[in-house]
Amino acid sequence: MSYNSFGRVFRFTTWGESHGPALGAVVDGCPPGIELSEEDIQPFLDARRPGQSRFTTQRREPDQVRILSGVFEGRTTGTPISLMIENVDQRSKDYSDVAKAYRPGHADYAYDAKYGFRDYRGGGRSSARETAARVAAGAIARKVVSGVSIRAWVEAIGGDAIDPASFDAGEIGRNPFFCPDASAAKRWEALVDKARKAGSSLGAVIACEATGVPPGWGAPLYAKLDSELAAACMSINAVKGVEIGDGFAAAALSGEENADAMRPGMHGEGPHFLANHAGGIAGGISTGQPVRLRVAFKPTSSILTPVPTITPAGEATEIATKGRHDPCVGIRGAPVVEAMMALVLADQKLLHRAQCGEG
Repeated sequence: MSYNSFGRVFRFTTWGESHGPALGAVVDGCPPGIELSEEDIQPFLDARRPGQSRFTTQRREPDQVRILSGVFEGRTTGTPISLMIENVDQRSKDYSDVAKAYRPGHADYAYDAKYGFRDYRGGGRSSARETAARVAAGAIARKVVSGVSIRAWVEAIGGDAIDPASFDAGEIGRNPFFCPDASAAKRWEALVDKARKAGSSLGAVIACEATGVPPGWGAPLYAKLDSELAAACMSINAVKGVEIGDGFAAAALSGEENADAMRPGMHGEGPHFLANHAGGIAGGISTGQPVRLRVAFKPTSSILTPVPTITPAGEATEIATKGRHDPCVGIRGAPVVEAMMALVLADQKLLHRAQCGEG
């Protein structure tokens, strides 16, 4: 059985490969009557698009989205919405060596072990190229959860973190790193340049926050909002860790330190929380506080530095991956994490409405 779909009520399936003619998504379960056009989706794809600075892959993809179904006269019809993005700048010849040897850290060996066959051109389905389809689907999800604001940023690259005291939301869109700290963004220029020129790569940490999420979304045990978010973000290529709220840092706190203490709210608007260690989720259900998570991206596995490996026949060799690759794939991860947050929240909103009869 193949797993290419995510979601329960608001469900999406991605399709396509890095070096195929196109890739895309089919979104099912979207409520009818929502205003939707390609212009609503494109800005999010533009934010993720490659080749916009020297700090990302130089593959030149316009990532123009086409809506093929599910929209009539500018509104969703309630039927499956099919989205397509053409690949126009593939260079499959760059991957001839990858056909002969496995890239350590990449999915090459694991795919061969599972399927006995793999698409070595750019990694096929295991390529970060697949995330363009998620971002397109996430733009539709944002329409479903209108009123919820979702924002992601890069917190650290190569172990060099931002200064929380210098956080400036307006700075996120003013540099190529989605960085809210101007000083850190300046440091990262030299850091990523050094890795790129050395034929190496760096990891990154992305933080994401959703505000305006009402209390009540999510469900106990097997549809917890935090477990769904963790699964969604762990499904992103190159992600190796997810924290909700304080995450691992919570294990170092005492019970009273970790408790999100409450006081009566104003005008009967629910409790006023004195902290948000839980990341806006308790018992798998949203509390009305900002939903917060952090995602760790590993360094890009396709690097020019020769690495010991083996051939499909089991012979010892080395591989240096040619082609155009992100020296830090996490830089373009911020729009992807935002998309996965939106997709999960849209699904949980509709699940909540189905059981409880309210938004």
